[in-house]
Amino acid sequence: MTAAPATLRVNGATVALTPVPDDERLLDTLRWRLGLLGTKEGCRTGDCGACTVLVDGRSTLACLTLTHEIPGTEVLTIEAAGVDPDLERARAAFARASALQCGYCTPGFVLALTGMLKERGRDAPADELLDALQGNLCRCTGYAAIARAVAALRAEAP
Repeated sequence: MTAAPATLRVNGATVALTPVPDDERLLDTLRWRLGLLGTKEGCRTGDCGACTVLVDGRSTLACLTLTHEIPGTEVLTIEAAGVDPDLERARAAFARASALQCGYCTPGFVLALTGMLKERGRDAPADELLDALQGNLCRCTGYAAIARAVAALRAEAP
């Protein structure tokens, strides 16, 4: 295993990391190196979506992404809600709709929805926005509040 330096932009700030082992997951970099604990580890296999972040505006599973593979990219985590307007809108919609129970999966849902908003815009059909959340699992809710949050987000003025 080798290790090399890497530079990323995380939540708007440039972060120089050294050394980064070839097998270090982005999830571990965010949580343990940078202290960004909003990105959760659920399954380690890409099945639950709890670790969803945005890499250059696209939803990405941090448990399946190696840090050394994405140098120079822009990474957004739930902690960037005050920095990124799309992320803030999605986070606020979830809060208003009480679209959470324990909250463990909420950051992944919010980031997946934000990724779709960035890709398709607020005018994307509700079914497409909901489809963007298909890879995210929750053990606490019946998903009705999450669907209400998506509908409310679509209905609000830009």
